[in-house]
Amino acid sequence: MKFEPTDLPGVIHVLAEPHSDKRGVFARLYCPEEFAEAGIEFSPTQVNLSRNISIHTLRGMHWQDAPFGESKLVRCTRGRMWDVVADIRPESPTRGQWIAVELDADKANALFIPEGCAHGFLTLEPATEIIYHMGRMYEPGKAKGFRYDDPAFAITWPHPPTVIGDADTKWPPLEL
Repeated sequence: MKFEPTDLPGVIHVLAEPHSDKRGVFARLYCPEEFAEAGIEFSPTQVNLSRNISIHTLRGMHWQDAPFGESKLVRCTRGRMWDVVADIRPESPTRGQWIAVELDADKANALFIPEGCAHGFLTLEPATEIIYHMGRMYEPGKAKGFRYDDPAFAITWPHPPTVIGDADTKWPPLEL
């Protein structure tokens, strides 16, 4: 695996190094030792699946505050997605900034997102599936969010969403 830092501290683009032969492709997608060598402390405790029927489905922007904060490793396993991370950590020098990475099932790339960052995505193909390896169990009733079009962040999405959940349209603006 290769680990590429992004402009947000602790947010890491994780690139698989697939090996191909006549049988197909094999790639290591998570190894605790390699993550530790890259300075990433991450031990998944829960794995979630997001199956999205339509192109331009938007989910986000979500997080849980400490002590329920969730680190996550997000990977597209079918299709492609525009994965967005917004830094909302109070003491972070990049608070209020965001980055986006296109995750592609064919590339097997992933994004590691530390606690204290909001996360959301837009599908770029129909039938896009996403796997989340979570660093902490989900805590019911602790989810927070802000609208995907919150002017405080001015996130540039590659296309307007065509499918979005009711809850994601009702999040209040985030006070930075």
